[in-house]
Amino acid sequence: MTGVRDASGTDHRHPAGIEFNPVPANLCSRGPAGPAAVVTERRSPAATHAAGRDTIAAIATGPSPAGIGVVRVSGPRAAAIAAAVTGRTPRPRHAHYAAFIDADGRPIDHGIALYFPAPHSYTGEDVLELQGHGSLPLLAALLRRVFALGARPARPGEFTERAFLEGKLDLAQAEAVADLIAAGSEGAARAALRSLDGAFSQAVERLQRGLIELRVQVEAAIDFPEEEIDFLGDGQIAARLTALRAEHAALLAAARRGQRLRDGLHVVLVGPPNAGKSSLLNALAGSERAIVTEIAGTTRDLLRETVSIDGIELTLVDTAGLRGDSVDPIEREGIRRARAERERADLLLAIVEDGDNGAEAALRNELADAPVLWLHSKIDRTGSAPRRSEIDQRTHLWLSAATGAGLPLLADCLREHAGLGDAAEGAFTARARHVAALQRCGDQLDLAATQLTAGHGELVAEELRSAHDQLGAVTGAFGSDDLLGEIFSSFCIGK
Repeated sequence: MTGVRDASGTDHRHPAGIEFNPVPANLCSRGPAGPAAVVTERRSPAATHAAGRDTIAAIATGPSPAGIGVVRVSGPRAAAIAAAVTGRTPRPRHAHYAAFIDADGRPIDHGIALYFPAPHSYTGEDVLELQGHGSLPLLAALLRRVFALGARPARPGEFTERAFLEGKLDLAQAEAVADLIAAGSEGAARAALRSLDGAFSQAVERLQRGLIELRVQVEAAIDFPEEEIDFLGDGQIAARLTALRAEHAALLAAARRGQRLRDGLHVVLVGPPNAGKSSLLNALAGSERAIVTEIAGTTRDLLRETVSIDGIELTLVDTAGLRGDSVDPIEREGIRRARAERERADLLLAIVEDGDNGAEAALRNELADAPVLWLHSKIDRTGSAPRRSEIDQRTHLWLSAATGAGLPLLADCLREHAGLGDAAEGAFTARARHVAALQRCGDQLDLAATQLTAGHGELVAEELRSAHDQLGAVTGAFGSDDLLGEIFSSFCIGK
């Protein structure tokens, strides 16, 4: 629940992104949003009211029969629709039991009417919620009645879009509404709720404030060159820029963790032939998805399987065994695809047989710069105990896919990499577009540091301005209509 305080200090609470019957996750499509084209400022609530919006309505609960179903209405005709449907204008923020009547005065259903006058509502407009029985024919009849009274069908995400345009939520918080509904695990749901509560936005805004202060200092040094103090060369600006870059790096790392919480992990199994990759895939999937034989090179092509382990959604990709001496053109093509697939991975599981030091050394050279978790397999044959060790700043696990020994250790490591370990207590969800904008911001900060070292004050100021714009694209302070349309079109209807 979120709240809005009026002039008297009263806290008016209302549902924000949480329905009485949450919409099933499979009704919400998710997709990456492209980079924003920068505009000068975010539109103001006054400007949106001046546009004279119409009234929208939609069923805000799922498509399956349920105990409760909700028809949501937002816009200037909400109060009139409430009076026509219930025979009275409901008292603001009070639940009224009433018959929902059609144009002839006959009851369509009986339920609860809730009315939230602007601006103290989820969308910032007059909002009406009609909560009846979850019968789909009844909800459809009630919705037709609302349409006949002057509302139109809401577009996907239009309620939350209006909340954003009215300043009730920034763009990152608005996207968190969809992420909360689509969360596939308790950890992901908690992280989405933290984003909805503003944890991500507040971190971005703190970085923005620091950037603004630094920009003011740089601009002053440029505009007043006759001052005796050399602001650009006295080390203060360099120190503040260094601190901002460190703060940015921490935020980018948290956003990447948040993206993994939202989207899951893309995990690619690599290693020499017959090291146990397919056996591990089968063990994690809980079924015989991959063919396992003693013949090296059995896996020729990529095999994908989506599994959930301790609340983590994993896309596992089994690949052909890596070796350079194959003369089989099909196997060589499989090896080429394996190398291409690992470039897209969030994590590589490098699998070698326990005790095969030569294979490990060869693979270590090939995977030197990749995110790797080393797995020493088939310990049921060597007699090694399942364990975890940190070697050369890499995690190594000893396990057996055949017996399951060591698999709980692997699950713990995957949880940590997905952001569900001890460091996840303050985690928030993020999207690919957030990470991309933060990466571009970091690039601009790096360029600013380079220009500062060279003494090019005007170029430092320009790079800092560009970095600030990229941060604005995260929360919607700077954005384009095309970006907003793409984001909100991926929401559920009724949100």
